[in-house]
Amino acid sequence: MDELEWDPSVDHADIGVAVNDGVVTLSGYVSNYLEKIAAEKAVRRVSGVKAIAEEIHVRFKSEPKTADHEIAKRILDMFSWNVSIPHEKINVKVEKGWVTLSGMVDAYYQCDEARKAAARVSGVTGVSDLIEVKKLPVTSDIRERIVAAFKRQADLDAAGVTIQTEGNTVRLGGRVKAWHERGVAERAAWAAPGVTKVEDNIVVATL
Repeated sequence: MDELEWDPSVDHADIGVAVNDGVVTLSGYVSNYLEKIAAEKAVRRVSGVKAIAEEIHVRFKSEPKTADHEIAKRILDMFSWNVSIPHEKINVKVEKGWVTLSGMVDAYYQCDEARKAAARVSGVTGVSDLIEVKKLPVTSDIRERIVAAFKRQADLDAAGVTIQTEGNTVRLGGRVKAWHERGVAERAAWAAPGVTKVEDNIVVATL
């Protein structure tokens, strides 16, 4: 690594080095073929090197950045820009383009936002969502959220909505006057801490 860093003809930032019994494996990316050859020559200069397994790929500057560490960096950047994602509570692992998210958050919507953000990054081949939701939902808290959401819209009434909780699941029932009222109730339930599933059985009453 010191030799690669010392050589001005090599950009070592995206080059990985592994050594096993004098056999050096080079991996990662360079921007042109000459840089690839320069990296190999730099390694051959190091005392003790017996052989080189050269797995460096040439990737032009115009090509998309799909190395695992580049994908991880872009995901972390997207998390930090999204106020709905508690990025300090979420761990990101990328292996051959596959993203694994882990950690613990307060509400399901935070987990969902993180998964969607990671999936939007170019080079991602899949997302495993292992994020846990910390606490169980409380019926009174969910009702307060629904009532507050309805109050913000003067023509809505939450009195007809029934709420049941079982573990992290919320079951909504009762009757509302319009489809958009049902949507408001469902979104409010999802926003409650600990909710991982919402069963919406609300009936829209038609005149």
